[in-house]
Amino acid sequence: MSEDKAVEFGIQRIYVKDISFESPSAPQVFKDQWSPQINLEVHSKADRLEGDSWEVTLQLTIQARKESKAVFLIEVEQAGIFTVKGVEGEELGRILGTYCPNILYPYAREVVDTLAVRGSFPALMLQPINFDALYDQERAKH
Repeated sequence: MSEDKAVEFGIQRIYVKDISFESPSAPQVFKDQWSPQINLEVHSKADRLEGDSWEVTLQLTIQARKESKAVFLIEVEQAGIFTVKGVEGEELGRILGTYCPNILYPYAREVVDTLAVRGSFPALMLQPINFDALYDQERAKH
């Protein structure tokens, strides 16, 4: 009779790893009516640190354009160090690819919103993301 190992999950630290804000069309862009096209790119990656510790990084790139002009570009890397014990393979991949990004996303949304407002633009409230669907799409590609 074998005993299954207990699954353990913990958050050691959550932090901003990298931030970039550019507004190449300022100040002229402030004269126009606010109606840009917003494009959001989302990526995540996980790197084993040591033992059962993993760094998961959620990368958001938000580009606002009005016609052919770049209004602003925001890039945020929100990261966390997580402890994951008792799981391997697909289950570990799913935790690192969906559960951890779900934890990081609200922090990244707040950073994006703050940067947009500090750039003198309206608040940018990003919609929820289905990380399970994104993870499944990435798995299907490989």
